Amino acid sequence: MPSSRPLRADARRNREALLSAARQAFLGGDTDAHVEDIARSAGVAVGTLYRHFETRDALIEEVYRKEVDDLCAAPGDLLNQYAPEEALRRFLLLLVDHAAVGKGMSVALENIMATDSPVFDDARTRMADALSLLLDAGNAAGTVRGDVTGPTLLRALGGICAMRVSEGWLDEARQITSLLLDGLRHKAPRGS
Repeated sequence: MPSSRPLRADARRNREALLSAARQAFLGGDTDAHVEDIARSAGVAVGTLYRHFETRDALIEEVYRKEVDDLCAAPGDLLNQYAPEEALRRFLLLLVDHAAVGKGMSVALENIMATDSPVFDDARTRMADALSLLLDAGNAAGTVRGDVTGPTLLRALGGICAMRVSEGWLDEARQITSLLLDGLRHKAPRGS
C-alpha cells in the first residue's frame, strides 16, 4: 500500500507504467484484464503492482481518478489559450471524449460503483466546478448566458453521453454538444 512518503523515482516510474498499462487495457476493451497481464505489459512483477495497488479495483479506481484529474486540469489551460467561449466549447468536447473513455472502463468500474467509494461523487463535483469556471468566464465576457450552472450543464452532458450504447454515438454526441453550446450563447449579454 502507498505510504505518505514520496515515492522513489523508480517506484514512481513503476506506478505510472502500471496506470498506463491498465488504462490501455481497459480503454482497449479488455475489461477483464488480469493483474498479471497488466503487470507484464507495464514491465513489472505482480508483486510490484500489489505494492502500489492493494486490489484490482484500487488500480481501476486510480486509473479513473487520473483520467478525471487530467480532465479537470484543462479549464485553466484552455482559458489561458482561448477566449472563454472557445475554451468552453473545447472543454465540452473533452467531457464527451471522457465519456468515451468511461465507456471502455464501465464494466471494469461496475464493482467500484457498488461500493461506498467517493470517486464518482468527487469526479462529478470537480467536473461541475470546472464547468462553472468556464461558464463564469464566458458570462463575464458576455458570450454565454449567466443562468446556467456547472452542475446543470454537467447533467445535460450526462444525458448526451448516456447514448453511448448506440453505434456512432460519439459523432452524434459531439453534434448535440454543439447544439448545447448554441443554446448557452442564446440570450448572452453580448458586449458586457
